[in-house]
Amino acid sequence: MTTIFHIDSSVRSSGSISRQLTSEFVQKLQAAHAGANVVERDLARHPVPHLSEQMMGAYFTPAAQRSDEQARIVKLSDDLVAELMAADVVVIGAPMYNFSISSTLKAWIDHVARAGLTFKYNEQGQPVGLVQGKKFYIFTSRGGVYSSGPAKSLDFHETYLRGVLGFLGITDVTFVHTEGVAMGEEAVNSALANSRSAMDALIAA
Repeated sequence: MTTIFHIDSSVRSSGSISRQLTSEFVQKLQAAHAGANVVERDLARHPVPHLSEQMMGAYFTPAAQRSDEQARIVKLSDDLVAELMAADVVVIGAPMYNFSISSTLKAWIDHVARAGLTFKYNEQGQPVGLVQGKKFYIFTSRGGVYSSGPAKSLDFHETYLRGVLGFLGITDVTFVHTEGVAMGEEAVNSALANSRSAMDALIAA
């Protein structure tokens, strides 16, 4: 059975373009994969805590030496890693905030980027990603246009996500950018039409 892991990170509970598109895409994926199991995680409604000194200390303490408090702290991260590793397909809604991702999505990444679990270093000291065999679809929404033109140099959004996911071993990543949504109703409608067309092509493929 295919497991689809659906993550939303928009701070908006209504009127969110990324939420709208990921919801539509997951429905289409379910229709294309009969019996697929969908696991949802809403990082705005149920945010995971940002990293703290206590968390870092717990992560780097060997399991057998952790205190009860450290074991409790690590459990959330372990559960998030297990949730990711159990997925076959991951769909992420990732609006752009200040040229990058939301702080809630970054916090989730900080919990799942775990040495020995999702990456390791080989004998030559080179990183090896341990998250293998998964397909990622990332739906963004952006007020301006950052995939090309003069604002492209400010795109720390796709570049960061590709970089950190690649570090974890995730290289099969497709982005669908809905851009220019702060440029008026006509621009929004055009951007949504383009994203839905891309979505249909992905499902057909």
